[in-house]
Amino acid sequence: MSFLLQKYKTEVQPALMEEFQFGNPMRVPTVKKVVLNMGLGEAVQNSKVIEHGLNDLALIAGQKPVVAKARRSIATFKLREGMPIGVKVTLRESRMWEFLERLIYVALPRVRDFNGISPKSFDGHGNYTLGIQEQIIFPEIDYDKVDKIRGLNVSIVTNAETDEVALSLLKHLGMPFRKR
Repeated sequence: MSFLLQKYKTEVQPALMEEFQFGNPMRVPTVKKVVLNMGLGEAVQNSKVIEHGLNDLALIAGQKPVVAKARRSIATFKLREGMPIGVKVTLRESRMWEFLERLIYVALPRVRDFNGISPKSFDGHGNYTLGIQEQIIFPEIDYDKVDKIRGLNVSIVTNAETDEVALSLLKHLGMPFRKR
């Protein structure tokens, strides 16, 4: 069991029950899944970009990513329907908790000039999306083998009903939000 899951069960769950007056422990929100997405628009010109993205995301997630394909053709971008334009992976259960632990305690503190993440990136339904500008903040990525610095999106999906409850959940888990 990962440290973060243990922390959730022993500290976060009781704290949220008290803070929001949940009568039943089953009503306390939790993290359902984490989706990592790397948009690779330059793959239209260079097909090797998808391979590099797949390798990087596989190292970061510890799970094999899938290739995201274009849904429709866009002539101005020379994009045809079905062309590979990104890679994504969905983490659940133990891999999700281990990734969140690495993100919060290892990767985010390695960001240059880091002063916390924005508390405003919620979607209105309790889900949080974080944009990471450099994949090299993860220790699994070997800087010498990186062909180009790329960013990725991390979407944390919770079953919280409101953004306020989700923010509190992520704060209790240790997410480094900056002051508003």
